[in-house]
Amino acid sequence: MKETLSKILDVIGQILAVLLVLVFALLIINANFHFLDGVPALLRALTYIHNIGGFVLIGVVGLEAMVKRHIVFFIIFAVLLALCVVFMFFPGTYQNLIGLIPGKA
Repeated sequence: MKETLSKILDVIGQILAVLLVLVFALLIINANFHFLDGVPALLRALTYIHNIGGFVLIGVVGLEAMVKRHIVFFIIFAVLLALCVVFMFFPGTYQNLIGLIPGKA
């Protein structure tokens, strides 16, 4: 059971890593050539994926690693991951962490 779950999380992590690199590449190229400026909704979506995607990837890879360990380590990691996810929904915390929400001048 552990091996099957580990393999599933491994594949999901690999797919997420490739997609995240693609998003990073698009945003870096756009920073130089501004080809996405005419599509603000896509640029905003890519920015959200850029900001949240790393956290999701860390969660998937961490869960994959913890599935192979003792249940105590898995529970500790899951609780810490849940704590991070809960605090992501507080606008002040999210703004301080990432600066995604523009502040007033």
